[in-house]
Amino acid sequence: MSNEKSTIGENIKKYRNKLGISQDILSKKANLAFHTIAKIEAGATPNPTIDTVKKIADALGVSVDILLK
Repeated sequence: MSNEKSTIGENIKKYRNKLGISQDILSKKANLAFHTIAKIEAGATPNPTIDTVKKIADALGVSVDILLK
C-alpha cells in the first residue's frame, strides 16, 4: 500500500512539474490548502480522499486514474 500512496504523490509532482507550476499555484487551482499538496507529494498524507485527488487531477488536467497508476 505504501508504494501506491507514494506513487500518487510522485505522479502529482511529475505532472505539476510538467506544467511548470509550484505547489502553491496547484493548491490555488485545486482549491486546496498548500500544506495538503505538500503533504501528499511528500508521502506524509497516507490516504488522500478521492475528492482531494479529483480536485488535484482536474487542476493538473489529467484523469484520477493517471495519478493513481
